[in-house]
Amino acid sequence: MPKTSTSQDKFPGAQPTGNDSVRHCQWRGCADVGLHRAPQDQTLSDYYFFCLEHVRLYNAQWNYHEGLGPDDMEIEYRSAATWDRPTWKMGERQAPGRPWQNIFDPFDVYRDKSDAEGAPDAESAAVSAEVSTAQRALGLTGSPSLHELKARYKELVKRYHPDANGGSTAAEDRMKTINAAYQTLRSALTS
Repeated sequence: MPKTSTSQDKFPGAQPTGNDSVRHCQWRGCADVGLHRAPQDQTLSDYYFFCLEHVRLYNAQWNYHEGLGPDDMEIEYRSAATWDRPTWKMGERQAPGRPWQNIFDPFDVYRDKSDAEGAPDAESAAVSAEVSTAQRALGLTGSPSLHELKARYKELVKRYHPDANGGSTAAEDRMKTINAAYQTLRSALTS
């Protein structure tokens, strides 16, 4: 980022920090305690310390993006759109061989099925038992859609929420069961 004029030039009231044991407001002529910090420039590494009144004055006039050209602003926009996190094109960071091998796959969607003989293994039987138990807990039959699941969940939450039942511990236990069943079915439907 290009560094333009310093805030010392623009805000002549700011004074360099002294070596006092109590940090005073760095605004010229102010004797209050400087509890609030304000950046000196765009590097955000050095700060002034002001009282509340003067930090408000300083911040109202300070512009982080002052002096940036259109190209620099475009870089700032793109960086802010991804919360300053690095990004890469899809497919660039795949594992060699099988690109899906590093994906968390609790239902073995990407499992190599060439060795399977058509019979369900113990894991898939446990998953289907877990799903059917969750369906019974929510009072659902068949294979409901995500919309139907959400509608049923909302209905049960309104009925069994502890706040709607005077803080009943039985209602609280029922809500825990409903929440666990909802999460199980939701993850089964969305995967």
